Amino acid sequence: MSHNWNALAQHRAATETRPILSLFDGNGRAAEYSVRLGNLLFDYSKTNIDATARGLLLELAQEAEIEARRDAMFAGAKINETEGRAVLHTALRNLDGALVVDGADVMPEIRTTLARMEAFAEDVRNGVLLGQGGPITDVVNIGIGGSDLGPAMAAIALSPFSDGPRLHFVSNVDGAQITETLAGLNPGTTLVIVASKTFTTIETMTNAETARRWMAETVSDPAAQFCAVSTSAERTAAFGIPPERVFGFADWVGGRYSMWGPVGLALMLGIGPTNFRRFLAGGAAMDTHFREAPLNANMPVLLALVGLWHHQICGHGSRAVLPYDQRLSRLPAYLQQLEMESNGKRVSMDGQDLTRVSGPVVWGEPGTNGQHAFYQLIHQGTAVVPCEFILGARGHEPDLAHHQTLLVANCLAQSEALLRGRTLEEARAMMAAAGLQGAELDRQARHRVFPGNRPSTTLIYPQLTPEVLGQIIALYEHRVFVEGVILGINSFDQWGVELGKELANALQPVLEGHATTEGKDGSTTQLVEYVRGARGSAQ
Repeated sequence: MSHNWNALAQHRAATETRPILSLFDGNGRAAEYSVRLGNLLFDYSKTNIDATARGLLLELAQEAEIEARRDAMFAGAKINETEGRAVLHTALRNLDGALVVDGADVMPEIRTTLARMEAFAEDVRNGVLLGQGGPITDVVNIGIGGSDLGPAMAAIALSPFSDGPRLHFVSNVDGAQITETLAGLNPGTTLVIVASKTFTTIETMTNAETARRWMAETVSDPAAQFCAVSTSAERTAAFGIPPERVFGFADWVGGRYSMWGPVGLALMLGIGPTNFRRFLAGGAAMDTHFREAPLNANMPVLLALVGLWHHQICGHGSRAVLPYDQRLSRLPAYLQQLEMESNGKRVSMDGQDLTRVSGPVVWGEPGTNGQHAFYQLIHQGTAVVPCEFILGARGHEPDLAHHQTLLVANCLAQSEALLRGRTLEEARAMMAAAGLQGAELDRQARHRVFPGNRPSTTLIYPQLTPEVLGQIIALYEHRVFVEGVILGINSFDQWGVELGKELANALQPVLEGHATTEGKDGSTTQLVEYVRGARGSAQ
């Protein structure tokens, strides 16, 4: 065990009850505990991290050889050791120069694929490529996990820049979602994107078959209105999709890191190739900062170290991501997958059990909605939840500037309230001013005490644009990488999703009545029998 982990634990024990507010007694804390990249500002001054804690955390990063591991990732080394793969989603957005992997320069193919995507998107957007009922008015992206969460989140985030066909996203195998998505659409003017690297993902392919049957009810050649994001030329051809409408990517791009490339095709169709390139440029700018900034002024590194301080050192089991930007409403769900699928591990790179907790639970909702839902627990609950506020100074609705002012005021007020709290003495004074006395005054006052001293960070930007969104997503990607390296785990595999898939495949014939529940536990057997009975097909 690293001496720095022990030293951090001891420092935490010695400062646990120290008011964070007291750290602001001297001048300059806010500036000293913040970092900027262009117009992006990350403020972590409202945490109990002081110079000693930050120094020890930076030593952890140095001990883990963050810089060397980072450089290896960008160079195409096979840092995904359990799968024997490079990790090069960054190459999809850094389009200059050469990058050799396994003896071959991978950049020409990346540029060629991007150019094919752009040409296809322009043809769809300009009406050159028609559906069998006329110009494409709607695009339905069928995927799951990384093939859905990224582009679905980004499409909402960048809706002010969307001037192409309407975008719809289907991920759940629950038939309700695809039924409601397709209802009201014109099959003849709808383009369906099937996003599955192997073209075997059961949820995605089940939905794709349903969409093809829906299309066939109206158009003469259903497959002609499909395209694919996949590496399986054989399976896409069997589905009827011509090769010029298939866009693939290499195995060194993980699903949850993939929207920078062909998985982002739906987004490109919505916002256009120019804005899509601006999105890539934002991610590339964060990559450059991550590679060049010293660790003590490196935004992804500092965001990661704050996370490690709160979870591994302070023992806070979850973190709330709270975007005060309605268009980032899907960002918490996107970051759930990014963090929890990447760092939700129990063994280290060498297969040994971890000696400390790995990734935290990540959750959240946009403000101000969350304030009327779960902020009660954040402010007065018994568990401390570190909060990560994300805020745009300006909105995209100039006629509603007063809405944005109120939104910003709420965000800043929430982080200040978490910091300051309200003492019992202050609450008693409030109740006395309201006319209460004696025991009732004391009782009512106790309900109005806010412990305060609850940590938060704020990421603030001028306005949500394609470049800014690219910066934010790349920032969190690199944060996950840094945390994983320091914890000694592989952030780029996801074996934890496999067992459930295997058991689901085995249970399908049982539910259909083609196999028995022999060998299943009593609970599963009971639940299967209930479903059979409810469907009227019990054996």
